Amino acid sequence: MLASLRRNRLIRQVLDLGMPPGDFALAGSAPLYAHGLRSRLRDVDVVARGAAWKIAQTFGKLELAPSGIGHVVRIGDGEIEIFDRWVAPKWPIAKLIEGAEVIDGIRVVSLRDSLAWKRYLNRPKDAADIRILERYFREQEEQLEQVPAYSGRAGAKSAL
Repeated sequence: MLASLRRNRLIRQVLDLGMPPGDFALAGSAPLYAHGLRSRLRDVDVVARGAAWKIAQTFGKLELAPSGIGHVVRIGDGEIEIFDRWVAPKWPIAKLIEGAEVIDGIRVVSLRDSLAWKRYLNRPKDAADIRILERYFREQEEQLEQVPAYSGRAGAKSAL
């Protein structure tokens, strides 16, 4: 079940920044929240490029990202963090944004990319999310396997 992202206070604050929708995506744990795999968000990570990144810089001080790769702008008490790079050069911002899903009109980094970067970092705080994502993908595969194969021939007329 997909969450209504616009109902979340932190996500509304991100949207209120006025960044162009094609230049940012929700990252971190937000993809799990968006897919109903997490019930709440303590903070929101955002990846931004171009005009969105320029706008983000007007709302806070530019700092070195905790990963040591790129920069971050923290808004408010750090509940919103906007990044110009993501955890490793392997994940260029443009690819994450362009490969993002659109949920409730908002770009959200894909669950596959989320699992990949969480595995890459392999931090203790990501262990639960990794297990949740792995279980999610196993269940998706099982559901796909349960779809019955069509035994008729292609182009055959239906008896209905």
